[in-house]
Amino acid sequence: MLVVGLARTGVATALFCAARGARVTATDSRSESELPDAVLKLRGAGIALELGSHREETFLEQDLIVPSPGVPADAPPLEAARAKGVTIWSEIELAYRFLRGRLIGITGSNGKTTTTSLVEHILKMAGLETILAGNIGRPLIGCVDAMTDNTFTVVELSSFQLELVGTFRPNIGVFLNLTPDHLDRHHTIEAYGAAKARLFENQTGDDAAILNADDAGTSPYAPSLPRVYWFSRKQRVTQGAYVRDEEIVFRQDGEEEVLLRVEDIPLVGAHNAENVLAAAAATRLAGAPASAIAKGVRSFAGVEHRLEFVSEVAGVRYYNDSKATNVDATLKALDAFPGRILVILGGKDKGSDYTVLQKPLREKAILALLIGAAAEKIESQISGSVALERAETLERAVEIASHAALCGDVVLLAPACASFDQFQNYEHRGRVFKDLVRQLETRAAGATSGKG
Repeated sequence: MLVVGLARTGVATALFCAARGARVTATDSRSESELPDAVLKLRGAGIALELGSHREETFLEQDLIVPSPGVPADAPPLEAARAKGVTIWSEIELAYRFLRGRLIGITGSNGKTTTTSLVEHILKMAGLETILAGNIGRPLIGCVDAMTDNTFTVVELSSFQLELVGTFRPNIGVFLNLTPDHLDRHHTIEAYGAAKARLFENQTGDDAAILNADDAGTSPYAPSLPRVYWFSRKQRVTQGAYVRDEEIVFRQDGEEEVLLRVEDIPLVGAHNAENVLAAAAATRLAGAPASAIAKGVRSFAGVEHRLEFVSEVAGVRYYNDSKATNVDATLKALDAFPGRILVILGGKDKGSDYTVLQKPLREKAILALLIGAAAEKIESQISGSVALERAETLERAVEIASHAALCGDVVLLAPACASFDQFQNYEHRGRVFKDLVRQLETRAAGATSGKG
């Protein structure tokens, strides 16, 4: 078998298969010097390596190919192998074939990580055995050995992972929302939505599908076979979770149960109320009692890089939403605050339309600081809606914001772009932002003590 791409998922997949007696070759376009840790592990496990390029002949010789999520499904060597009849699975498809216990799968353009983390947190509060996996950090394949018949594995799923499944079937599938993203990879929003909707493809009448009743993008993907549940902030649903008189209510088979109050949600932003509704529906269906759901929501601290409060310096609050890697996520971040926002935008463009930011920027923001490769495109599409400054780097953007912001303002990193032009990933970008804010905090503390 062949594993393509040697990031975290590819390495885990190769080691998993080698440990089970498979003859594994691993390939990556990067050189050996760029992958020292991976090379050491893989060679130690007896895995053959082809580095620096991809040889089509190697792809054609395989019985099974497992590409990492970052490898496009239509990459020419994969297309050639597919034409020859070679089986191509994503890592989650391979892992699924070894699954034990129950599986809750969560996808969507935005909110996946927060919702996945919250579902796992609630189930843990209910005393259930849980594993957190998938696009959230730990590959599903790396969790197989920890699974038991009693395990609830809660997995965050991207379109890249779902587009190459075959039998993958979650007991509970959650499709949060659909907005334009990854169009550089999927080309059309229809193809992007169809990839995500494969979450429901193999479900049966014993399974549950949960969708957003307020999101026009996801509603058309409601499947016919599993039991369908909805979540909504705006309307009563026939089955699922909704808001009624500032209470979150779960409705099933005509019976209604109050789970908690909206004011109990500690996370800022209307979109996080939607994430809580989705999590409440999923965990109630998984068997968590209302008390555990309420306790879990109230005690949930949020997720790093998702509207994460960093610090207040000289009366200015700094928020890290580095996970806002698309325009819709940035819209949600802007909506979470009443106004006077200094927002940092930019990074690697993913074929996005930034013109939709004009209205909220005009209404909420006082300054947009542009960084990275997409700065010119963003400037051309939002010019006239807010004061702009080309900061180029995150360091410069934080410095400018710290001088321009007044007491009561919010400095918000919500880039609407990928991070790969200047950073390893969105986590790296978020950590750099937090370090820069803490440096401001230290300088401000030093200035204050100097006055004493």
